[in-house]
Amino acid sequence: MFLAIVFLIITILAVIGGIREMKRMNLFAVGFSFVTVLVFGFFSVMTLYSLITTGEGAP
Repeated sequence: MFLAIVFLIITILAVIGGIREMKRMNLFAVGFSFVTVLVFGFFSVMTLYSLITTGEGAP
């Protein structure tokens, strides 16, 4: 559970960083931010979803 919350915080920070770098037109950083949001965001959202629906968490 703690790891999912940490990954959710990382995802939120990656979104903020991606928006900031889009203003600077740094597409390399935007790409890394997008990949980070996909990977960490998927894991954290699915872990929280599993925790809510089944009461267990990540397998």
